[in-house]
Amino acid sequence: MAELTVYEKPTCTTCRRLSALLAERGIEADRVDYHVTGLSEDEIRDLLAKANAGPRDVLRTREPAHAEHVAGRDLSDDELIAVMARHPELVQRPIVVRGDRAVLARPVERVLELL
Repeated sequence: MAELTVYEKPTCTTCRRLSALLAERGIEADRVDYHVTGLSEDEIRDLLAKANAGPRDVLRTREPAHAEHVAGRDLSDDELIAVMARHPELVQRPIVVRGDRAVLARPVERVLELL
């Protein structure tokens, strides 16, 4: 059985679809509600490295915090990661990690790349 960790927001429709897909396949996963626990800058960097992605690849642009803290600013990757650590709602979800690899599971079928 795959050892997966899912970074999610339980009320998110896409996160619930991912949960259903994993359940259908009998795959258990550790779940992290990062809207409650938060993500440190180091954790965000680690997730990005495992996903071979930059911070803009996982940035939620329709959040009010985007308009308030990101839009119209020329932020470096480091500055953007710092903003994402302060405002976890800016991080796309769900992000699924298995070992040293991660995917942004949008669409949820992308999780199959890890299995």
